[in-house]
Amino acid sequence: MSKVSSWIKAARLRTLPLSLSGIIVGSFIAAFKGFFDPVICILALCTTIGFQIISNFANDYGDGVKGTDNEDRVGPERTLQSGEISPKAMKNAISLTGIISIALALWLIFVAFGTDYVFYSILFIILGIGCIAAAIKYTIGDHAYGYSGYGDLFVFLFFGLLSVCGTYFLYTKSLDLTVFLPAFSIGLLSVGVLNLNNMRDRESDKKSGKNTIVVKIGNEFARYYHFYLLGASFLFALLYTAINFKSAYQFLFVLAYIPIFKHLNTVYRNNDPKALDPELKKLALSTFLFAILFGIGLVL
Repeated sequence: MSKVSSWIKAARLRTLPLSLSGIIVGSFIAAFKGFFDPVICILALCTTIGFQIISNFANDYGDGVKGTDNEDRVGPERTLQSGEISPKAMKNAISLTGIISIALALWLIFVAFGTDYVFYSILFIILGIGCIAAAIKYTIGDHAYGYSGYGDLFVFLFFGLLSVCGTYFLYTKSLDLTVFLPAFSIGLLSVGVLNLNNMRDRESDKKSGKNTIVVKIGNEFARYYHFYLLGASFLFALLYTAINFKSAYQFLFVLAYIPIFKHLNTVYRNNDPKALDPELKKLALSTFLFAILFGIGLVL
């Protein structure tokens, strides 16, 4: 495999639609409220892609050097695990991607706030640094929070609340409390993707000492947890639509839950971890579809 192909594999492009979903929802809600700036939108999307790639590189590195990615792993082989990329090269890539992402974040913050909102600028710089730190500390280091069962919480906070509400704030310089409802939806769907990943890798994670929530509660309760995550995401989106109802088009997002509920049935009946791997892509793309349909329904 060529080096370019190896880096594309390490970047895990299939995770990008999920990471962009919160930015899309936040941007559409801002447009629904009469605020939109295409430059902010583009920079927010690019910054998020940078953060996600850092996370993917760091996850590859952290699990690789800890030995979590081994022959027992059910999912696709990682690049450190296979020897395609060396630990040193991956560390350099994390640093370079971090510098690029910080530059994009600073550009975004300047475009959004200029010199008129210094406090907001400082706050978002801190949040940006927090995003990078969270991406790296998920699997890297002696106290990696992904190994203690806190991954779900951080995914909910960063993919859901910060992504949706933070994006909305970049446009409006204010925060509507109802924006938290679709933020909860995106956050819960994102946690669902992580939970599915952890259900797939439960046995190898357990052997490696990676104590995810799934390892702690077992497969049976993980299935129930999965049901509650995705079911609650639907209810929060429904509640936001009811509160802000203006048109029947706002219920377009319900179409995205047809594959999601079908997915739930597959997961509930599944007893083979390998069969969960294709479900990851389905749920991530369904979340992206939800974001698009939810947003389009608002602006039609």
